[in-house]
Amino acid sequence: MSPGPPVGFRPHTLVVAPGVAGRRLDLVLAAEFPQVSRTQFTRHVSEGAVTVNGQLAAPSRKLRAGEVIVWTPAAPRPSLELHAQDIPLQVVYEDASLVVLDKPPGLVVHPAAGHEDGTLVNALLAHCRDLRGIGGELRPGIVHRLDKDTSGLLVVAKDDATMAALGADFKIHRVRRVYDALVVGRPPRTAGKIDTLHGRDPHDRKRFTTRVKTGRRAITNWRLLEDLGRAALLQAELETGRTHQVRVHLAALGCPILGDSTYCRSPRDTAVREIARTLGRQALHARVLGFFHPKTGAWMEFQSEPPADFSSALASLRALAADDRAKADSRPQSPKGG
Repeated sequence: MSPGPPVGFRPHTLVVAPGVAGRRLDLVLAAEFPQVSRTQFTRHVSEGAVTVNGQLAAPSRKLRAGEVIVWTPAAPRPSLELHAQDIPLQVVYEDASLVVLDKPPGLVVHPAAGHEDGTLVNALLAHCRDLRGIGGELRPGIVHRLDKDTSGLLVVAKDDATMAALGADFKIHRVRRVYDALVVGRPPRTAGKIDTLHGRDPHDRKRFTTRVKTGRRAITNWRLLEDLGRAALLQAELETGRTHQVRVHLAALGCPILGDSTYCRSPRDTAVREIARTLGRQALHARVLGFFHPKTGAWMEFQSEPPADFSSALASLRALAADDRAKADSRPQSPKGG
């Protein structure tokens, strides 16, 4: 392949020449566009900005002569000036190194296009005056994240050493994360393990899917907490921590999370559909968070009860299940044959 054109924000198409066949996708792109690092290309490929013959591929994909690579660089996000905002935070634990928070549903974790302020980061800058700049400009102190409409526990670092240590433990899955989920339908058994590949949906980059040929391994252990007839309360414990992992895995199990507009179609059952509409978000709550304290080495584990909207939806599903059982018990019994 010949030297590439200057990098713009239009798609760039490359045809793999015989001389580079057998080389990794990220290495070939880095050689073609030396103004972009291999690390950046690895991220671009993982984020779905690169296709090979029209399909998403892993950075380590070995190329064949004649294959067509299309790279679409993302336009740079405008610089956002962070500022502190007096937004209430529910602090579960705090010391000189870190703070554990119970995030309410509806709160975005860090600023991005469309959510320039009013985020958890803005609240943290008001709560912890020395957080600015830790862990990157737009995510000061944020070690991991929860989706906007997922509630529950997360830990925030107050200094670079704590950020690095916690980040390393999250990377090697040396933490404990357990979620409660209200799901539509009933699982096929009482417990199980979901072990799949996990990657962006080639047809919708805002979604993730297990139906990929290449991707990162994702593992979720789940068990049934309560059979609610038309729905169920499940517990999901992560072995890995991929974006939307619990939501994708429970949908793949056949039990999508109640109220999840991305991975759950509107329930056909009118009563369940109304409960989902009233809830107005995915019924997912990060109940348990455990980790080793980076400074003391002590194991720390925290628990959080689901917020009121989740509890209300659960109560409505329990009432619905009780009504279904009462109706079933009141039906006349068929006489036994003699």
